Amino acid sequence: MSHGIVPPYLLRHLSELDRDDLRAATDAAHRALLAPGPPRTSRRSAVPAGPDGPVAPTAPERTISDAAGTEALPGDVVRREGDDPTGDVAADEAYEGLGATHALLAEVFGRASIDGAGLPLLATVHYGRQYDNAFWDGGRMVFGDGDGQVFGRFTASLSVIGHELAHGVTQYTAELVYEGQSGALNESISDVFGALVEQHSRGQSAAQASWLIGEGLFTDQVEGSALRSMKAPGTAYDDDVLGKDPQPATMADYVDTTDDNGGVHLNSGIPNRAFHLVATTLGGNAWDAAGPIWYDTIIGELSPRATFDEFAAATAAAAATRFGTDSREHRAVRDAWSTVGLPIGDTGTDGTGVTRPRDNR
Repeated sequence: MSHGIVPPYLLRHLSELDRDDLRAATDAAHRALLAPGPPRTSRRSAVPAGPDGPVAPTAPERTISDAAGTEALPGDVVRREGDDPTGDVAADEAYEGLGATHALLAEVFGRASIDGAGLPLLATVHYGRQYDNAFWDGGRMVFGDGDGQVFGRFTASLSVIGHELAHGVTQYTAELVYEGQSGALNESISDVFGALVEQHSRGQSAAQASWLIGEGLFTDQVEGSALRSMKAPGTAYDDDVLGKDPQPATMADYVDTTDDNGGVHLNSGIPNRAFHLVATTLGGNAWDAAGPIWYDTIIGELSPRATFDEFAAATAAAAATRFGTDSREHRAVRDAWSTVGLPIGDTGTDGTGVTRPRDNR
């Protein structure tokens, strides 16, 4: 089973429906659950810095392929870097979404693509038959077209593209193991960067942004706005077919489960809300302060099996290092984690309050 943007519990719920009017959605969800995919626990070593330090960002190198309804990757190339639009909406949305993600990484974080060394950005569209998901397979983005009843095409949401590509960034930096709290942090970091890609591309401030992940994926038959809400976890959808968004917003409602790799798509709502609180408390653009704090954290000395407590302390240490211990940024980070039920002690991740970055990671 691929670990895509759509949580397995949602696909499982859809696959078990017994309604003739939703047969396409039911069958599509069942196929998505059975589809092979990469485990998020697989890692790729970070790219070492060059002799003069981290590689400077360059222009993106994008290639879009078309699987034409099959599950054979990569498919036939339909658009390369610099080519004119194809007229295929999915292919052109994928091309633009890869570019928007590359732009955020380069312009805000000084990062040369996903791996920090100029990795070409690859994507395949029209994967599978009515495939209800999108995923990062360790080397490329893969997008389904949706079933047409519950889900539309997965290239329609820029936050989805940013989210899945951010799994690649985590793969090359923090290498967070995809289970339990470290897995929920892996998912949350992807939501954070998915939101940042969308906001940066649209020039939206933290106050103007929707903070929705997967907005535009649902058809008009669904009572819901997106897959997840970072602003108010648990409120993204409430539908007679899908049920109610089950994400918790605080540790008081933390879900202890073995499903979904230990609740990685569920409990990610808690650190998601913490990030939203930091960004909106500080105001302005989320990529100006909140984003760099989170980025500094994942390129720092974070354990691959980091807990929520450890990650919270690491973000506070990163804020202190970047902005100072008496800064409003440091205070906003500590207050946000306290609000979601994760108060931070007096020391940072190494007992000094300092997170030391690794070269080009």
